[in-house]
Amino acid sequence: SLKMASDSPESLMTLCTDYCLRNLEGTLCYLLDNETLRLHPDIFLPSEICDKLVNEYVELVKTDSIFEPHESFFTLFSDPRSTRLARIHLREQIVQDQDLEAIRKQDLVELYLTNCEKLTAKSLQTLVSFSHTLISLSLFGCCNIFYEEENPGGCEDDCLVNPTRQVLVKDFTFEGFSRLRFLNLGRLIEGVNVETLLRPLASLAALDLSGIQLNDVGFLTQWKDSLVSLVLYNMDLSEEHIQVIAQLRKLRHLDISRDHLSSYYKFKLTRRVLNLFVENLVNLTSLDISGHTMLENCTIPSMEEKMGQTSIEPAKSSIAPFRGLKRPLQFLGLFETSLCRLTHIPAYKVSGDKNEEQVLNAIEAYTEHRPEITSRAINLLFDIARIERCSQLLRALQLVITALKCHKDDKNIQVTGSAALFYLTNSEYRMEQSVKLRRQVIQVVLNGMESYQEVTVQRNCCLTLCNFSIPEELEFQYRRVNELLLNILNQSRQDESIQRIAVHLCNALVCQVDNDHKEAVGKMGFVMTMLKLIQKKLADKTCDQVMEFSWSALWNITDETPDNCEMFLNYSGMKLFLECLKEFPEKQELHRNMLGLLGNVAEVKELRPQLMTSQFISVFSNLLESKADGIEVSYNACGVLSHIMFDGPEAWGICEPHREEVVKRMWAAIQSWDINSRRNINYRSFEPILRLLPQGISPVSQHWATWALYNLVSVYPDKYCPLLIKEGGIPLLKDMIKMASARQETKEMARKVIEHCSNFKEENMDTSR
Repeated sequence: SLKMASDSPESLMTLCTDYCLRNLEGTLCYLLDNETLRLHPDIFLPSEICDKLVNEYVELVKTDSIFEPHESFFTLFSDPRSTRLARIHLREQIVQDQDLEAIRKQDLVELYLTNCEKLTAKSLQTLVSFSHTLISLSLFGCCNIFYEEENPGGCEDDCLVNPTRQVLVKDFTFEGFSRLRFLNLGRLIEGVNVETLLRPLASLAALDLSGIQLNDVGFLTQWKDSLVSLVLYNMDLSEEHIQVIAQLRKLRHLDISRDHLSSYYKFKLTRRVLNLFVENLVNLTSLDISGHTMLENCTIPSMEEKMGQTSIEPAKSSIAPFRGLKRPLQFLGLFETSLCRLTHIPAYKVSGDKNEEQVLNAIEAYTEHRPEITSRAINLLFDIARIERCSQLLRALQLVITALKCHKDDKNIQVTGSAALFYLTNSEYRMEQSVKLRRQVIQVVLNGMESYQEVTVQRNCCLTLCNFSIPEELEFQYRRVNELLLNILNQSRQDESIQRIAVHLCNALVCQVDNDHKEAVGKMGFVMTMLKLIQKKLADKTCDQVMEFSWSALWNITDETPDNCEMFLNYSGMKLFLECLKEFPEKQELHRNMLGLLGNVAEVKELRPQLMTSQFISVFSNLLESKADGIEVSYNACGVLSHIMFDGPEAWGICEPHREEVVKRMWAAIQSWDINSRRNINYRSFEPILRLLPQGISPVSQHWATWALYNLVSVYPDKYCPLLIKEGGIPLLKDMIKMASARQETKEMARKVIEHCSNFKEENMDTSR
């Protein structure tokens, strides 16, 4: 009973449950002695709510790394007078003996324990306290539940020599479980006598003995009048097994499938066996024979088979024994058998490897208990998504998400699932996906990155994230994504391709986000990480995408964020800047990114004195003549100098070069630029430029600022006219035109900017009445 990722909005019940679980102290509970959770005394909750609280809690612990489990969570449900539990599903390491012990007074009707490896024989005793009410029980994969610890010596000293050893409990049976109808003992450890264990159960309806090897299953006939479902996955069968199964005439669901890779099976399916099932099990609606080798051909000759449209009518069946069925089966498992490729299969739902529908049916049927089969089915889906177009996209996505959530620690599923997600979320499918579903994809991708340091998983996850709009779609997990990417980039031995994708993602994440986001990411060590990458590349004398993206990311993260600018200077960023300029004199893109970043540093008044050295000023002045990347490098160099000039002659603490000489070179540079240049730059705010307008100390800075505004409002009026008007630029320009110290050409340009903006406003006036 796996929870499918759904595409409909969350119910109010789910939202409330989630909120309460994340805020237990603020809602249902208080803390006793600062450590134990206690339910408020006036709270009384029915089983519908309690079941959901417990089941969602298990889900959250399993799939949300930020969610902290509570030591005393299960004690909240210890008193049936205030809380009622009826149907609960517990998974994996989350549950320990004391947790079950805490709820022993509850009248449980349904208890599913899946792969709860921490449970020991203490929990077997706790089960007895549910015996009078329990109808469904699963102990699937609880491999230690029949072991108890025995202390051989019983004395302190001896324990050091002989630690406790695990002893198999032989005497436990389901005596007294009079209402138990559904039982799953899948992957039960060897040595437990299944027959003795089950004998007391009067009328079993469903039994799952997956992965258990029993040579004698004759005891099953005691339930021949009640058993409707029998699962013997991975049991090596024999003629005796078949004869016993054929007597269970009430069976509606029979599963004798197997993992054809797991071990060598002697048993081979024959036409006779299938005939026997069809003749004797007249109520059969579901049959799974996946993974079996057919000993003889039981298909109808292909001449006959090709007649007409595909049909699920038993009379036309391509599999001869199934012509004897009274009606088509609801489900037929044929995964990894040759039969699934036939034309006429008499079943509404078939699991197999022939087409998308069969593969999705396989993933759906096997995800919870058979990850080994599921990962192979997802691999087939990956090929379909990569080569053809998926016709059932939503279902495919939901199934892969569910498998990844369910098997967070299964490497094969994480590898195949993350690869399939990459193809299922790419742009051609974008329109069919809701915000909710895309968020679920992001969550499982981040889980995968967290659980697996394995190269393939990391690469697949990073590539999948590239299919999303960044930063918008990742903003709800902003901190976590950044932490994971920085973690990848800080690993000492790094795969080149992952490094490239991770730096690209980091850069996209700090582009166009709020300053508090940038500050938070800076504090996580973002600036330091990028500088380390740059240093590594410098040592290798390599200027590749990683080098360029790292500088670009630093440019983005320092934008209007003084703390990060300061970090850049403190971690010897300027030294790296000079070294990169010297090592890569021809790399235009690199120069643009580096100077864009220094423009951000120069905007911070407190940091400008650190840029005031002969070496730096000479470098910036020389870059004024650069023709790299159109005007970008020259423009950014001039911007850095404009802010430095704005501090006045008294801040010019160097002899060489002279302030006047640099000013002259700045005027010459600005006059050489084409006013219609299309720009490689993106301003979120004009504030740093506007602050250079109302001043007389540096007319060249005033001119640079006015040129920048004129260029942007002419080339991109739709974007920048409204921004300039909104930020109060027009009155500042008007005041500047009245200033005696401003140069004539600056005033001319300012008038043109004002004119552009007023024309833009008139054109875009809404005249509709």
